[in-house]
Amino acid sequence: MERVTTDKASFHKTCFCCKHCKKKLSMLNYASLYGELYCTFHYQQLFRTKGNYDEGFGFSQHKSRWTVRSSTTGAPADSDA
Repeated sequence: MERVTTDKASFHKTCFCCKHCKKKLSMLNYASLYGELYCTFHYQQLFRTKGNYDEGFGFSQHKSRWTVRSSTTGAPADSDA
């Protein structure tokens, strides 16, 4: 079996395909995000749908994790107010 090794993972050559369109990928036409593989066309297209890498790929925005809110006041936990 032939294998492709990239992003600290190994794939069967037949499994190295775009998550969105299932097109077979090569080392020259792929992009990876959160361990998922995409062809460069769909990687760019999914980014453009929301304008960021999180929402475009079905995740919540990472900046929402920056501010932890207190469950009693609704204010940021690290505020001095």
